Amino acid sequence: MIFQRAALREFTQTAIAVFVSLFAILLTTQLIRLLGDAAGGKLTSAAVFALLGFSALNYLPVLLSLTLFVSVLMTLSRCYRDSEMVVWFSAGLPLTAWIKPVLTFASPLVLAIAALSLFLSPWATSKSAEFRQKMDSRDDVALATPGTFRESNMADRVFFIEALSGDDNKIKNIFISSIQHGRLGVMAARQGHQETMSNGDRFLVLESGRRYEGSPGSAEYRLMEFERYALRIETKEAQGIEDTPKNKTSFDLLARPTLLNLGELLWRIGIPVAALNLALLAIPLSFVNPRAGRTNNLVFALLTYMIYSNLISVSQAWVGQGRVSFSIGVWFIHAAMFGILLLLLSRRQAVFSWGRLWR
Repeated sequence: MIFQRAALREFTQTAIAVFVSLFAILLTTQLIRLLGDAAGGKLTSAAVFALLGFSALNYLPVLLSLTLFVSVLMTLSRCYRDSEMVVWFSAGLPLTAWIKPVLTFASPLVLAIAALSLFLSPWATSKSAEFRQKMDSRDDVALATPGTFRESNMADRVFFIEALSGDDNKIKNIFISSIQHGRLGVMAARQGHQETMSNGDRFLVLESGRRYEGSPGSAEYRLMEFERYALRIETKEAQGIEDTPKNKTSFDLLARPTLLNLGELLWRIGIPVAALNLALLAIPLSFVNPRAGRTNNLVFALLTYMIYSNLISVSQAWVGQGRVSFSIGVWFIHAAMFGILLLLLSRRQAVFSWGRLWR
């Protein structure tokens, strides 16, 4: 019992450190990508953190699976480096005695991964797609970002706004270039605001500005000064959320068992199963020779994780293409990796048994 509590405590401490590091890397990379979209006017600044949360929920199953694998691997590798395993085997205890504490530690995480993969991640993907669809259907003025030029949805106007005034909901120093009936019109105004008519039409009202109108290549231009000029705001028609297997719930995938839906379901089921397999696979892969390099087993273990993950993706693609049936693809890769796990365990156990007999 003392050994098991000590092992669980070390597994937990290592898992927290690994998860925080991986989660920080994930948030940083996703935040950089979303901030780039916001700088380009594709997103508003208020939408960045919402989409960041949806993205984090979507990647959490894979992140927790990798955390579980690395934490068990690093803990057992430390036992080899500090010669604790030598004492372990000298006491006559087999390597398989580590299976119980590893399973005790991995079971709650595997259940959490299954809940995230089957339920929460599809919900986050659907909400993220819905949020982006709302961003794409915004009107021309809402799409404009201060300090950048922005083309309208109808590709007939170019907007430039220098600044936004949050106090009175007005925009400052506006530039608008448009083409109507083959004539180029350029307007510049000190400020403006939005107005909604009783019939629901929306207008951008410019105040205290000028309009230059003429034909490109001609020197004949008209100059007009105005105190108030209203432009109709065109709103992009909402196209709806794209119906893809990733956006569907697991119950919808089961209700409509098409090839693509079955492939997506295979992926969702495969993540928690792979997490359990990898946690056990870390036991034989954690062997470290103290007199050899310390990073060799870690590189090999990460390579094993990448191969396993890619094989699940290949299995998903084959089921989606109809090359492999779902009833075979859902278990074949995991059964093969479990067979490799048994082979490595028996080989590692045999090595230490022969070494003890030789001594």
